[in-house]
Amino acid sequence: MTQTTGEALQAGTGRVAGVRPAGTRAVLAELAGTGDVLALQALLQEHPLPGQVDVLAAARTVLVTADSPASARRIAATLPELDLTAPVQRDGGLVFIDTVYDGEDLAEVARLTGLGPDGVVAAHTGQLWTVAFAGFAPGFGYLLGEDTALEVPRRSSPRTAVPAGAVALAGTFSAVYPRRSPGGWQLIGHTTARMWDLGRDQPALAVPGQRIQFRAVRESLDITPESAPAADVAADAPAQEASSGLRIISPGLQSLIQDLGRAGHAGLGVSAAGALDRASLRRANRLVGNAASAAVIETVAGGLQVRAVGDQVLAVTGAPVGLTITAGDDGAAPDRTVPMATPFALLDGETLTLGTPASGFRSYLALRGGVDVPPVLGSRSTDTLAGLGPAPLAAGQALAAGCSAESGVVGHPEIQPDFPDGGVTVLDVVPGPRSDWFDQAALAALTAQEWTVKPQSNRVGMRLDGTPLRRTRDGELASEGTVSGALQVPPEGLPVLFLADHPVTGGYPVIAVVVDAHLDRAGQVPIGGTIRFRWADRDSASDNDAGTPVAPPAAPTVSDTEVSS
Repeated sequence: MTQTTGEALQAGTGRVAGVRPAGTRAVLAELAGTGDVLALQALLQEHPLPGQVDVLAAARTVLVTADSPASARRIAATLPELDLTAPVQRDGGLVFIDTVYDGEDLAEVARLTGLGPDGVVAAHTGQLWTVAFAGFAPGFGYLLGEDTALEVPRRSSPRTAVPAGAVALAGTFSAVYPRRSPGGWQLIGHTTARMWDLGRDQPALAVPGQRIQFRAVRESLDITPESAPAADVAADAPAQEASSGLRIISPGLQSLIQDLGRAGHAGLGVSAAGALDRASLRRANRLVGNAASAAVIETVAGGLQVRAVGDQVLAVTGAPVGLTITAGDDGAAPDRTVPMATPFALLDGETLTLGTPASGFRSYLALRGGVDVPPVLGSRSTDTLAGLGPAPLAAGQALAAGCSAESGVVGHPEIQPDFPDGGVTVLDVVPGPRSDWFDQAALAALTAQEWTVKPQSNRVGMRLDGTPLRRTRDGELASEGTVSGALQVPPEGLPVLFLADHPVTGGYPVIAVVVDAHLDRAGQVPIGGTIRFRWADRDSASDNDAGTPVAPPAAPTVSDTEVSS
């Protein structure tokens, strides 16, 4: 039997059902129904709470990120007091998406629903859809309909590549794939509508809360070729000359442009990204007189070589490396070395080479004035998962110096912290929002053993190897917002530590979250490095202090009815 609109949207109680901490700077509000999710999201967007940085709605939760642990605690106390019964205002009218219903799975969906192909098309076009939340990729909106006539499971075997513009169904949701990507949804058609376009003032065609109407059309034109993401466009562009800046001679293993990230866009499916070691980025910028948020080069494992175009002032911080300057190509002038965490001059035509780190993993090279590349959503950082921002640096590429210098003078040499050096790196954690999916033995096992960073790790997340952690619950968790530092545990039991480029939502339970004060340290652990986690007191944690170490937490006793899973 088809559900009514109210039942399909699960209009809830008008109150936040519960609040779970998600690390030290975020909280996860649990709601009784999708109607409450949309109402809370709209309320927080219209009337932000003090210290609120970002809001991310999901199937049954809303993740609220704060600017500090203190703000997160105040937000957690305020959320249960909010009244969600006020009507949700819809802005922007109705978005029509013309669709050709020729999907590979149309016949299968027709069989599963019993509607037949024509009935599937009629059901899909005959109702309004609401963008409940975003995730998976920028511009990918989870659309809820007015009934559940088209509820179907995901494919048993996901496709390795779904084309851009594919119109799909999964569960009670519909969606349009904004770009070519893997996917397990049932494909029923395609559209030429651009769901994500950085050339628009609002890149997402449909934002959370937006209403969507699909219209059936005949095939008349080929799908417009998918526009390359910003990173790919930058990679294909010819090298441009810069009157003042740097030329990349060798990028080493991987070198990226990074700043402090693009917070505030999680609702569009975009993570904050930014430098993995934020303190080192700030230190490098401070040394050359830049604004703290100026763009720098983040490089992994040494090997970066840059040549000055015009006289430049640089500083290198982060993982300590040897810094060698070569004057010209003829070898007539002897090489010289310069120290880490100290401003120095690189004269026109001179080449700077970064050696292999003695400890740590990521070094940061700041250029006075900052690296001048076009910002995307307010940030010059590279997001490797979403494909936003500049492409990884390539040999021969020119980088212009910008105008981000804040001072007429450079900074004094600074003392750097210790970086992981082959021993065990201790990272403090607090219980995650889904620690109740694990028993006392698993909570103890998380901190009782040493975990090794696997080679498959990257800026999205660190894959860890050790003795698997056993869940006490089977089944899937409804997708919900995630944070940097989250330790998500897939079914095989080996945790994944989310870093700056992590997906904004996830469907695996988070057993613990690395405290914000230790995220920079986590970003410096190399491939093959060893990590030990240690429980910390959430209430004593601050931006500069990981908090007081504590005994392992008792296994949660939250009942099934109190968990939105």
